[in-house]
Amino acid sequence: MKLATYRNGEADGCLMVVSRDLSRAIEAAGLAPNLLHALQRWDEVAAELQHLSDALNAGLKPLARPFDPARCMAPLPRTFQWCDGSAFLNHGHLMERAFNTAPIPDFDSIPVMYQGASDDFLGPCDAVPLPDEAFGIDFEGEFGVITGPVAMGATPEAAQQAIRLVVQLNDWSLRTFGPREMKTGFGFLQAKPSTSFAPVAVTPDELGQHWRGGRVHLDMEVTWNAERFGHPNGGEMHFSFGQLLAHAARTRKLSAGTIVGTGTVSNAGGERGSACIAERRAIETIAQGAPVTAYMRFGDRVRMAARLPSGETPFGVIDQQVVAC
Repeated sequence: MKLATYRNGEADGCLMVVSRDLSRAIEAAGLAPNLLHALQRWDEVAAELQHLSDALNAGLKPLARPFDPARCMAPLPRTFQWCDGSAFLNHGHLMERAFNTAPIPDFDSIPVMYQGASDDFLGPCDAVPLPDEAFGIDFEGEFGVITGPVAMGATPEAAQQAIRLVVQLNDWSLRTFGPREMKTGFGFLQAKPSTSFAPVAVTPDELGQHWRGGRVHLDMEVTWNAERFGHPNGGEMHFSFGQLLAHAARTRKLSAGTIVGTGTVSNAGGERGSACIAERRAIETIAQGAPVTAYMRFGDRVRMAARLPSGETPFGVIDQQVVAC
């Protein structure tokens, strides 16, 4: 099934069930007022939500209305925990080469992960307000999962069974803050403003053969100011989502509604382009000795969509403009 959240004046919005082709939507408030509520009671409401989804897809819900992404908040507008990994090792290796930094210890065997802010996610069409162009405004196309409860010390296999929904996201970055914050050893804070999400969260079965091995095997198509920037494929993740979740849960339990991201989708070889400006700049530095591509300016627009071979976009589209706050 596919779920979204419409604005209704409340911080957590109104839960909507969306048709498979993203053409229709119907309110699910009778089953759960919002997605966080549904995730916390998943065993009670999932079957009924699926029944509603099946009826909607069969055309048996005359009260359904055209789906409107412009009305959408992030599928989960706020939650208890948001952790972002770096599961595509190609991205990290490019950064090491470009900036001649020492390799991260155990980079290929222990996931790198930081805790981000989860109190104010952005919807797919929201303007992105930021304080200064000089901060190095960058987009980062990623996939993510939303979980049910995960026990402390869970194995990757057990953790993967806790995945309830798959999402597509843009983990905005302010690159001028990153180097200093990484050197402190305390992780990102000012370098990571609010993260944006595509309008629709999907159960893994909706992705069919494109969900396997705990990975999303789809291209992440990115355009910047209407020019194609890259289309790397999510299947090249070194760590699966099960492994990322097990890493996050090694010394703590994860609550229902936890979101874990992949980090920037990145493919070896460079033929597919990149999902963030920093990676392109790293490639330019390796090839030419210095970066050529500048970071974003106010008024710039970025569009991201994971696409099936049929052309469909199962998560919908992130389409946002950067503005001065």
